[in-house]
Amino acid sequence: QVQLVESGGGLVQAGGSLRLSCAASGRTFSNYAMGWFRQAPGKEREFVSRVTWNGGSLYYADSVKGRFIISRDNVKNMVYLQMNSLKPEDTAVYFCAADRYSNGLRRALANYDYWGQGTQVTVSS
Repeated sequence: QVQLVESGGGLVQAGGSLRLSCAASGRTFSNYAMGWFRQAPGKEREFVSRVTWNGGSLYYADSVKGRFIISRDNVKNMVYLQMNSLKPEDTAVYFCAADRYSNGLRRALANYDYWGQGTQVTVSS
């Protein structure tokens, strides 16, 4: 069983930046595509970003494109989400997820096999 642990969330002013980190356990991390999702209060969990197994392809939701950057370090078993120009509507619990299908774009929650516990990001006006 793969375990994922997010960190780096917090409270930030609108226009500020945060970098989220996700630490993965297991020997097969480098074979997984990794995704970031978020869930705001009272709303469904939604796709934010995805990176394929070798970092070759990056995907973003339209709402964060140009502001967020996903990256990974397979040596350290880490995936990151650099969040810039944050807006109050970015406020949510952010989740790291792993998908054993390592290529292409997959946005649906059901495609991901493992999930972290989430980290809270709050952006104040």
